Parts: sequence; C-alpha cells; structure tokens
Amino acid sequence: MTDATAWPVKTRELHSHHFDSTIWNDFQFRDDDIIISTYAKSGTTWMQQIIGQLIHGGDPDLEVAEMSPWLDLRLPPKEVKLPVVEAQTHRRFLKTHLPVDALVFSPKAKYVYIGRDGRDVLWSFYNHHANANEAFYDALNNTPGRVGPPIEPPPDDIHQYYRDWFDGDGYPFWSFWENARTWWAIRDLPNVHFVHFANLKADMPGEMRKVAAFLDIPIDEARWDRIVEYCTFDWMKANASKAAPLGGVMWQGGAATFINKGENARWRDVLTPEEVAEFDARAVAELGLDCAEWFRTGRMP
Repeated sequence: MTDATAWPVKTRELHSHHFDSTIWNDFQFRDDDIIISTYAKSGTTWMQQIIGQLIHGGDPDLEVAEMSPWLDLRLPPKEVKLPVVEAQTHRRFLKTHLPVDALVFSPKAKYVYIGRDGRDVLWSFYNHHANANEAFYDALNNTPGRVGPPIEPPPDDIHQYYRDWFDGDGYPFWSFWENARTWWAIRDLPNVHFVHFANLKADMPGEMRKVAAFLDIPIDEARWDRIVEYCTFDWMKANASKAAPLGGVMWQGGAATFINKGENARWRDVLTPEEVAEFDARAVAELGLDCAEWFRTGRMP
C-alpha cells in the first residue's frame, strides 16, 4: 500500500548569526528519533527536560543540554556536532528552531512542537539577549561561517526591543509568524504533537502523560513522582547547569540566568492597549483565527 500522506519537503536553507540549516541535509535519522521544535523561548528547555526524564525514568544527574543539542545552531559546526549525535546510544531527542520548510522532515521520527504567545516569547528573549556576555557575541559574530549581519546588544528599553522585533519580523532573530504558520500547517500529521506553554504551566503532569503516550514511552508509576519533580521549574532553576546550553557560560549570572522566570503576560505592564490590539490583529492576519487563538491561549479549535 502506498502512503498517500503529504509529508513536508525542504525547500530552502536558513543562515544567520545563529542558523545553519544545512546540517539537516547530512543528518542520519533513526526511526525512534524525537525532534523538539519551537520558535525559541517557548518552553524548549522545559520540554527537553521532560522528554529526557521520561526516557530515563527520573534521573537527577541527566545533562540534558549535552544530550539534546540544538542541531541547526551553527556552533559547533556540523563536522563536530554530527559525529557526537551519531555516537549517542540512548533514544535521541534533538531540538530545532527552524520553520518546517527549512527542515528535513522524517515520516518516522516524532515531532513535539511547543507554542507560546509571541509577546511572552519576546519578553523571555529579552532576558536571554540582555544578559548575554562577551563569549556569546564572540562566538556568534566571529566564528567563521556567519551569514548576514552580526548580532548586537539589545537596547536598554524593552519596549523598544519589542517594537524592533514586531516591526522587523523577528529582528534580530527570525520570524515568529513563519515558524508558527509552517508548524500549524502540519499539526494533524500522525507524528506531530502540539503542546502549549500555558497548558504545561496549568497541568504539567497531565501534559507530560500526553507526551509520553505520543512518544510510546511507558511510565513506571513507582518513579512518576520523581520524574515530575525533576521537571518542575523550581528544580530546574536549582539545577540549571544541567539544562542550560554549555552550562550557562554565555550569560551573565550563568545557567540560573538562562532559566529565567517562566512567567506569562509581563508585557501587559509595558504595551499600550493599542499595541496589544495591534499584535492580536497582526496574529490573525498572519496565522488565521484558529492558529492565532491557539498561540495566544493554548485552546485548540
């Protein structure tokens, strides 16, 4: 029988101070691979922790950041990164921030996509960017292979940072809208599972069980309480060096800065009512009503 599913096909490459999407062209999939996808700052590290703990049955010593690399980050280069990933013997769980059309998509791998209101994303991004240290800028700007302009320190005013991001279609990073739109378009594929940041906050154990079922990971009920504990924000904050990339060395204050607040709606104290309405209208125009509503609230149509 022929599979009539319309699987996504890669149609372009993305390069920037962060991205090298060509690594996926050389990546050798395994049938049980797990790909964690987000725009960024949407709960990526949280989901990496959840999936790592589900796979390994509750292990406080997991170095999740090392186990689950951001594959399309251009550092280290693919010649270094791919052999490390290929040598992994556990069930692999990798992360990407690419839109679907810049990603090689495997019909057999499983994809967990985490969404979050774009304004909450941006507020989290500001903490990430404003606390970046000299090592961050040196690595991204001066390592050979950068395409496009360098990344610069952010303005002191978070409101200006928001305006630059909103008006510049994701500046200085990448487009929120195209990432959201391309993943929403494939949400009904059998190997794609959507999770919303707000739903994780409201009922993390319930969402974790859904993820485990989707990934065909059996749960040892005798270890469940420990698995959940190691995925809580407080535990991750206290053990941030195990979850933050490179142990947090690229941020002032280290890993605890990378694992920030995990809060939503901080933008309501900064954006004007007109700007809130402007964002909501833009979301509907870019994404459609149902998609915009899901990213805003986590409610599926």
